[in-house]
This record gives sequence, C-alpha cells and structure tokens, in this order.
Amino acid sequence: MSITRIAVAGATGRLGRHVVDVLTERGHEVVPMSRATGVDVITGAGLADALTGVEVVVDVASWHASDEEAATEFFRASARNLHEYGRQAGVARIAVASIIGVDRATAGFLAAKKTHEELLLSGPLPVRILRAAQFHEFVGQLLDWQQGDVAYVPALPTQLVACRAVAEELAGLALGPEPDPGAPIPEIAGPRREILAEAAALLGARRGVKVVGVDGAGMPDAEIAAEGAFLPGPHAKLAGPSFQEWLGAQP
Repeated sequence: MSITRIAVAGATGRLGRHVVDVLTERGHEVVPMSRATGVDVITGAGLADALTGVEVVVDVASWHASDEEAATEFFRASARNLHEYGRQAGVARIAVASIIGVDRATAGFLAAKKTHEELLLSGPLPVRILRAAQFHEFVGQLLDWQQGDVAYVPALPTQLVACRAVAEELAGLALGPEPDPGAPIPEIAGPRREILAEAAALLGARRGVKVVGVDGAGMPDAEIAAEGAFLPGPHAKLAGPSFQEWLGAQP
C-alpha cells in the first residue's frame, strides 16, 4: 500500500514539528493535528474530519508536565480517541513515539507512558512503537524550568538523541513493512553515553547558568536510572549528532 496521507498527532510539539518536516520532505500529504490546528485528541474535537482519508496516524502528542496521574489521563483519552476515530476512518495503523526504559518504570511520567503503550496496544488498530532516549532539546527544558542563574540537574547516565533523528526513524517505522512479531520494540538513542548534568553544563555555559550535578534523589525511579535502566539496549539504533555536536550547530 502506498501511503500518501498521514496524520500527525502533536504536530506542533517538540518532536511533532520534525515528524511533519520529515514526512513532507519524503513527499507525503501530512495532516497536522493539534489544538492549534483545531484538532483535540483529548476531547475528539475536529478528529473525525482530520482523519478522513488518512492511512496512518503518527502519535507524538504528549502531556506537558511530569505528574503521573494527569499524564495517564491524557494518554488514556488520546489512545481511546485515536483508536475509535481512526477505526471509523479506516486508518491502517498507529505509530507512536515512546521512551526507552518505560517497561521498567514504576512512577512518574515514565510510568504514565508505560500505560500509554499498553492502552494503545490493547486497541483495535495495529500499533507500532519506537522507544527513544531523551532528546537533546530536553536539556534546555531542564534549565528553563529552574529560571535562575544556578540549575540543579541530575548526574544520571543518558544517551541523548536529536529530535530530527527520532522523527526520521519514526517515519520509517510508520511507513515500512510489517515488523517481525518476535522482534523487540525498536529503540533509538544518541551515539554515546553521557551524564545529563555534564550535557546541561555545556548549554549552561552558553546561557550564563551554572549547572550543579545532583544525585537525582526524589526523582521517580532515580535508583534504577543511576544503574542505567533507561539506557538503550543492544538492539538500539544509535544516531548522531552527539549533544556537543548538536549544540555547536544551534544558532
């Protein structure tokens, strides 16, 4: 089946903008779905019209905060509506971006994302999942949240990856052949392991913010994170640029 019309849920978000760009560059007709475009995956407003003629949905819509309960309710509603309206519209499948290590998460946003995967997989439409490492762009968000001259960032291991690289891999998964049912859920991460606080210090130096590494105490699943629970597995695709290379290319 030649895919020509693809809907992107969360199209104006950090990852969604890149997904729209990649799909458009590859010659597909993209239907951007977000509240800014008049489509709300939570209430269902505008969803039926947006999905008319759509063959694949790429779901990168996400909750904006770390509260587990609120994020879970967001993902519960979005999964239900994308399946319900998608089935009515004749959508062939949903491809979704998730996070490496969610299967080991016990609390917080990652636990909500784990529930999101389960909800999507239990619906009527076929679902393909790509688990990604934290984005390069996430580091700036960490500094923005603290809004001061000093930022406290967990000194936890990570393998940061560029949103663009994730978007390219997700587009390929969404439109590619049927995956081997026995294969592990695909993962994508950056080219090398880093310490989150050290990456943040590179960005902080640009912004005039002093970054202090902390042990992550109080964060959900900090202990298993320190042991590498959210690092990519041996089957993961590793894609550049590194955080330092990416940062050097930013204006």
